[in-house]
Amino acid sequence: MLNADLFQPFTLGPLTLPNRVVMAPLTRSRAAAGDVPRALNATYYAQRATAGLIISEATQISRQGKGYAFTPGIHSPEQVAGWQLVTQAVHGAGGRIFCQLWHVGRISHPDLQPDGGLPVAPSAVKAEGQAFTETGFKPFVTPRALAEAEIPGLIADYRHAAECALQAGFDGVEIHGANGYLIDQFLKDRTNQRTDRYGGSLENRARFLLDVAEVVTAVWGGNRVGLRISPTSPANDIADSNPQRLFNYVAEALNPFGLAYLHVVEGATGGPRDVAPGFDFHALRRLFRGAYMANNGYDLAMAQAALGQDQADLVAFGRPFIANPDLVARLRQGAALAEPDKATFYGGDAHGYTDYPPLERAAAAQ
Repeated sequence: MLNADLFQPFTLGPLTLPNRVVMAPLTRSRAAAGDVPRALNATYYAQRATAGLIISEATQISRQGKGYAFTPGIHSPEQVAGWQLVTQAVHGAGGRIFCQLWHVGRISHPDLQPDGGLPVAPSAVKAEGQAFTETGFKPFVTPRALAEAEIPGLIADYRHAAECALQAGFDGVEIHGANGYLIDQFLKDRTNQRTDRYGGSLENRARFLLDVAEVVTAVWGGNRVGLRISPTSPANDIADSNPQRLFNYVAEALNPFGLAYLHVVEGATGGPRDVAPGFDFHALRRLFRGAYMANNGYDLAMAQAALGQDQADLVAFGRPFIANPDLVARLRQGAALAEPDKATFYGGDAHGYTDYPPLERAAAAQ
């Protein structure tokens, strides 16, 4: 739609979004014991319900899928009940929320794994960096390469998590295929050195993603499922030798599933947009038949330009939503944005989480 505006409604599958501002998934590490969401999380998301769509923080599909301390899951009855608090609060405030389904693969540590086991990955390739555990940061370990016979069980975990998200009252789900986590590890040749039907050719490296898309859309229908990708991001020590070829293939291969949207991190996750000069993100928009959600460093002017030039249908904002629960109103009014306290990004209590005031209260306090 040429000359679309950020504040125009958008039809996303069966949903009518009141605007095209999406709250991107933001890990905040504030789940309770058992990786269970709680009332504090419900308050946080409800405060941001004026977004056209909220995508939840990354939410692990199994105990094995966990890679960070205090992150929520979506695989146990207790977690389903916790997320019901969140979805009810968001819906009560007039919002819409998708659950992001997450398995971190190698980006974990035995301290976070069942029985202290090794994290799993397509291949036994160690990532550079550190894991955030309950006792502090610890270096990543060399993961255990998945046996082919284990992969159907992982795909079943995605199906189960999708079913749990449905029970929890979400409006849809987003498959996390970005930022160097498990699906991205299968896609990219730095981390996928397999020689079976899940490695080698483009078709084989994309097989795991497409298998996951098949079971998740079987639960939800394609028009309530999105996918997040980060073709050129080096996040979590990942890369591919030919990302354009890989993600052109992925964008087309997804079309039979009728997904609601493709959520694309353009450049380095949370960093520069020009990491891979020459990569054509517009090619993905042309090849993918669903909505294109643009992400990474967008401000109001950039978002309006992308929509007006038909380069995106939706624009995801991440960090601006941390300190601006009323981000949509601030953008609409051209108001200044509050700056978040980085020291409170991960872990903690309500401070730096639910205590950022909306514009009216912030002005009154001055």
